[in-house]
Amino acid sequence: MTPIYLDNNATTRPFPEVVEVMAEHFAEAYANPGSSHAAGRIARRVLEDAREQLAAMLGAQPQEVLFTSGGTESTNLAVFGLTASAPGTIGLTAGEHPATVQACLQLEQRGWQKTHLPVDAGGCLLPDAVDSLPWDELKLVTIILAHNETGVIQDVEPLSARCRELRIPFHLDAVQAVGKIPVDFDRLGVTSLALGAHKFHGPRGVGALLLREGTRLAPYLFGGHQEAGRRPGTEPVALIAGMTRALHIWHADAERRMRRVAELRDLLEQGLQRECGSVVVHGQQAQRLPNTLNIAFPGLSGEALLVALDLQGVACSLGSTCASGSAEPAPVLVAMGCPHDVATASVRFSLSTDTTQAEVQEATSRITGVVNQLRVASSVSE
Repeated sequence: MTPIYLDNNATTRPFPEVVEVMAEHFAEAYANPGSSHAAGRIARRVLEDAREQLAAMLGAQPQEVLFTSGGTESTNLAVFGLTASAPGTIGLTAGEHPATVQACLQLEQRGWQKTHLPVDAGGCLLPDAVDSLPWDELKLVTIILAHNETGVIQDVEPLSARCRELRIPFHLDAVQAVGKIPVDFDRLGVTSLALGAHKFHGPRGVGALLLREGTRLAPYLFGGHQEAGRRPGTEPVALIAGMTRALHIWHADAERRMRRVAELRDLLEQGLQRECGSVVVHGQQAQRLPNTLNIAFPGLSGEALLVALDLQGVACSLGSTCASGSAEPAPVLVAMGCPHDVATASVRFSLSTDTTQAEVQEATSRITGVVNQLRVASSVSE
């Protein structure tokens, strides 16, 4: 049985060209880019060329690009680095990524408070969400641009405008967005933006934080003076070159790639709606990432679905998290008002530009077979 990989929001397979460019730079730009000799200058040139290219593709200035180990570090760097003042309140949604949630929990132990922006049943910020915030208490706002579980894309510009007006730092988790939809740092007007290469067919272990020029960022790692003293550690030149090549490949053909993967996502969605009876598509009426389908099969266990689909060669992930040995609804689905039995019956399928129509058609058949088999077994046990 040929495996079908539909878990691309977890990680993607690096493009062959990315592997090639990394191998090239592992061999030729191996020196420390901070060294002053000729070999070091070669590595430095590769590093700064990558910085300029990434900045151009993301609507930033080269000096606004800080290289990190990935999206989690980028968000942690922003959350901790932008909250070096006396404790205040952080505004966020109830369904943020754990990189944001856990960082904010650490700040709570230091006296900070949290306030949650409300979302509607589709996962979008409510129209009055901006006005509902305690602006006189806020010292940081942090929002996920495109949700890793539902794919729902937030309109953050009204929130960004208010933050700029009141000079409140605004961090954007764009880890799932970059390399899937156009992202323009300057147009978004946020203070900082996190991205990770392995979400768009780049290597794991590298990412970036875009930081608005002139913004003070307190370091939380200490060592050398790399990245203008804001993120110490020798830069992984080959990985950075690979990340840049991956984003360049996507940008060079972005419209076609987005259209094609959306067509395949819709083909999968429509096939499951047609063949699997009662289903719920989360965020269906909202603007979503073109590759993401979070769908519930009421009456079934998401965990049982995940195991059965794996046995059938379909790689996907749960729309819920495992806590203390029991399935707990994903916070984002709870925030959307999703009933418990629907939330825990949810599975996320995430496609990529590598996904083929034949794979989608075969996946539809396998998923349908698993769902119908589990429903029969469930009805018999009752």
